[in-house]
Amino acid sequence: MNTQNVAGDPRRWLALPVLLAGAFLPPLDFFIVNVALPSIRAALHASAAQLQFVISAYAATYAVFLITGGRLGDLYGRRRMFLLGIAGFTLASLLCGLAWSSEALLAGRVLQGMTAAALAPQVLASIRVMFPHDEQPRALGLYSATFGVAATLGALLGGGLVSSHLWGMGWQLIFLVNLPLGVAALIAGFVLLRESRAEHALRLDLGGVALLSIALALLVYPLVEGREQGWPAWTYVMLIGSLAMFIVFVRFEAHVAKHGGSPLIDVRLFGEGDFSIGILAALGIYLTSSFFLTYAVYLQSGLQHSALQAGLATVPFTIGFFCGSMLASRLIDALGHRALPLACVCEALGFGVLIATVLHALPHGALVPGLAVAGFGFGVALPALIRTVISSVETKHAGLASGMVITALQISAALGVAIIGGVFYTVLHGQISAKAYDHAFATGLCCNAGALLLVTLLSMSMGRAKQNNAQTRVVVTMD
Repeated sequence: MNTQNVAGDPRRWLALPVLLAGAFLPPLDFFIVNVALPSIRAALHASAAQLQFVISAYAATYAVFLITGGRLGDLYGRRRMFLLGIAGFTLASLLCGLAWSSEALLAGRVLQGMTAAALAPQVLASIRVMFPHDEQPRALGLYSATFGVAATLGALLGGGLVSSHLWGMGWQLIFLVNLPLGVAALIAGFVLLRESRAEHALRLDLGGVALLSIALALLVYPLVEGREQGWPAWTYVMLIGSLAMFIVFVRFEAHVAKHGGSPLIDVRLFGEGDFSIGILAALGIYLTSSFFLTYAVYLQSGLQHSALQAGLATVPFTIGFFCGSMLASRLIDALGHRALPLACVCEALGFGVLIATVLHALPHGALVPGLAVAGFGFGVALPALIRTVISSVETKHAGLASGMVITALQISAALGVAIIGGVFYTVLHGQISAKAYDHAFATGLCCNAGALLLVTLLSMSMGRAKQNNAQTRVVVTMD
């Protein structure tokens, strides 16, 4: 049954909060976990590498299965996959909350990533099917705002829950809090959501999923674990193997596309407009996700803040992110292709203020404007990047291009935690003094700022070709 019609689904506005709950949970779990990392380390006796895996394993799994999750919805029904995804995510959250060891927690995080990948794509696809064209901007605006709300609540809720020690628990509550929302969304989804499928659904590329999973595992694992093991020979073997697997993956995807299949990543898109540059920018821009890891550890282990204080200290960034997300559409319309580089510069400048504050021992109140500016730039940069990249390809490829950009962002998040998080712990080198944490945190911020400046240089060339072509068409039309 396909619900797409001119009038839209009659229960669409009642169903929208259910869909938004599904959009809310995956980013909430990305933001909320950061303030709990020191508590997790103390309770489970986890190593620094295992803490990095708590974030990177979730992001990498989410990245690998995201496009497949969207295609499963097209094939077997978006309502069905949404309900399976929300049920699986809720059960995975329960496993995380009850984890008795760091290995059990990592298993739960991998399961969360897989179920989030099944859940998240159905939200946007369902909104486009359920709502008539004139109502879609309002619904999509609420969808975008959900991510800002998740970021803001993640910091506050995480700190509050860890510090509350309700029922004798601490860090476990950041996962168990998903249960009531997940159960409510599951029940409401059964009642309010209607089934829909794509008329011409694409087949699954299981070979591509397997190859990309292996390539990412060979890349992320040695980057995180190698530092603690003293970079033995096997880490270099795995990194070389990762490069080889990425080459095999690209060739396999090209073969699938050439023979009329539906590749996980359509390599032919890299020949269109700014798409290649956009994917590189996506891989660079989300390296800054490591900031949430290093900032939480810096505040709690370096400055001896409580989890609640750490959560409150993150609020200026998330408020800036929320405001940037809300104003992004207008700024992008006004600035055009300049919006992305300016947003990246804004975020880099914010990190620069943080570096100066930390290294020169300024009052910690001076962190607030830097955090707000960095968050604002981040909030504008993400939608600017997605819009710029999608506009560089043909309309018929917009859905696939969007999925590939989001996949690249999640891969970037995993790599950011692995690489820049590794730099942070390497510079820290087991020291426990506040000055050592200052130096390590500032070094991590310098890496973030450097990545943003590289993205700025890349993005300055994006969008111009299309703009020039548009201007040429206008001139020709006027003549």
